[in-house]
Amino acid sequence: MSEFDKRQEGFEKKYALDEEQKFKAEARRNRLLGLWAAEKLGITGDAAIAYAKEVVAADFEEAGDADVVRKLTADFAAKNVTVTEQAIRAKMSELLAVAAAEVKAGK
Repeated sequence: MSEFDKRQEGFEKKYALDEEQKFKAEARRNRLLGLWAAEKLGITGDAAIAYAKEVVAADFEEAGDADVVRKLTADFAAKNVTVTEQAIRAKMSELLAVAAAEVKAGK
């Protein structure tokens, strides 16, 4: 194997690892976001954990964060809880940083 091939293989492995960590961080962020939303909705205990799983699952509907934001916005509206889309997106950004740090630390 040439030096070029070794470097290329190294870059491919790094890319795969980065993508895996990104996926894990986004899933963790969505779980944390679901727990945050559950608290705002008055959902506690096992029901809060189940709700957080629903938020994680909502992210698989389409690419990007719009599906998660749409779910939370609808759930907040259904319970007459006032939380803006901007507040949801701000919390998503905040929790993504937390989740990425946790994934990087191997938690």
